[in-house]
Amino acid sequence: MTSGPAAPRPQHPYPRPVQRMVPRSRDEPHRTATPLELFFDLCFVVAVAQAGRELAHDLAEGHLHVALVGYLFAFFAIWWAWMNFTWFASAYDCDDVPYRITTLVQITGVLILAAGVPRMFADQDLTLAVTGYVVMRLAMVTQWLRAAAAEEGAARTVALRYAVGITLVQVGWVLVLLVPADVRPYLVPLGILAELAVPVVAELAARTSWHPHHIAERYGLFTLIVLGETVAAATVAVQSAVDEHEALGELIPIAAGGILLCFSAWWIYFARPVEDVLTSSRQAFLWGYGHYLVFGAAAAIGAGLEVAIEQAVGKAHISAAAATAAVTVPGAVYLFTVWLLHARHGKSGAAQVVLPVAAVAVLACTFLGGSGVLAAGLVAAATVAVGVALHAREG
Repeated sequence: MTSGPAAPRPQHPYPRPVQRMVPRSRDEPHRTATPLELFFDLCFVVAVAQAGRELAHDLAEGHLHVALVGYLFAFFAIWWAWMNFTWFASAYDCDDVPYRITTLVQITGVLILAAGVPRMFADQDLTLAVTGYVVMRLAMVTQWLRAAAAEEGAARTVALRYAVGITLVQVGWVLVLLVPADVRPYLVPLGILAELAVPVVAELAARTSWHPHHIAERYGLFTLIVLGETVAAATVAVQSAVDEHEALGELIPIAAGGILLCFSAWWIYFARPVEDVLTSSRQAFLWGYGHYLVFGAAAAIGAGLEVAIEQAVGKAHISAAAATAAVTVPGAVYLFTVWLLHARHGKSGAAQVVLPVAAVAVLACTFLGGSGVLAAGLVAAATVAVGVALHAREG
């Protein structure tokens, strides 16, 4: 498997110039997110905000296909680069100068990607977005090569497979930019499948030494940041609408429903210790991949609230039901996916079906039109109340 794990390494304000990138122990006590990881997350949310803003704009204009395709692709690029760094850091974070510089290069890449998101939505111009993505991924290749240099046996094979696999896929993304624009929609899904296949193939020889508590904390922190961005986007939208239209009466129900939905999303995600679910590498793979829907839905709720607000003041070119669906659909996806990934574990009886029923109920609120967002928020809040009551009864 891997070479012997190093002893726990404290994070120093002034890191060592260079040290061997040996794997960290899965049983390392008090393993928490580092300031660099937190900075990394905050910078990635810049790209999340850009994708959400463009999603809201296209949905409000009634361009559903462009909105969904652009958002799903942009969010995949953001999520996949974030996730790959997170799992790598859980196994190999040595916190030396080259490691920090390489991570900052990855941050630069996501900022380039964020700058390219509007062009990708407006003109299907992938150049800047793909450039930023390739910068992030090639920086990741250098990290894996450093890990390979410090490893031996099967663990070295894993690291080299990651490095070669990621490099080949990035060559593919560059080639996508060179083909005619009308051919790209057929190649992009192949590139995504190739990206998803790299970890599966790389870890056939051995498993990397990720830390369950650290991974759970990292995912939880990113969920918090994305939900925070959702609240911020909705707040700005309400403020702009009030300033321009003074339609506070129409906006209060949407704002109240959005707040209840976001607060409930936080409560439900953190209702139980997530690390208890990460009992095997297979389970961790499914859990980690599934968070594409969790993160994407959480961010899309904020975009949906912007759309609902614009529709309420007459700026959106869609119906009230369509605007409400922009909130209820991602809300339902979020509730169901969180239940599927970890909330259902360790539950039985009525507690097992609370979130799936709530997801259906939130989706049904779409048909209430303008009052649907408030209704969805009330359903989400009631779901939390039911969950608390069932937990108290079981306790």
